[in-house]
Amino acid sequence: MATVGRAETKGRDKGSKTGRRPSPALTKPVKPDEQLAAVVGEGEIPRHEVVKRLWDYIKAEGLQDEKNRRMINADDKLRPIFDGKHQVSMFEMTKLVSKHLH
Repeated sequence: MATVGRAETKGRDKGSKTGRRPSPALTKPVKPDEQLAAVVGEGEIPRHEVVKRLWDYIKAEGLQDEKNRRMINADDKLRPIFDGKHQVSMFEMTKLVSKHLH
């Protein structure tokens, strides 16, 4: 019988099968403002769902830069969310999107 090493059990909750619980900040419902709602939809949704829907939109519209996949090209719907910038990094995008959540 194999034993689980200390490094493998670090951070695991007792009684939890996966060892991870979702962060309450990610599961708390947020309401997108009018500009962001045009992309992700209206109504309160969890933050992780906002990010998922935003990426679905980016992929569907082909807005990820071909040469540098970390960069997102803004279209008319995304430009107001991206503070008028034509291109932002995926890391900057999450910071800019959080300004549009209540």
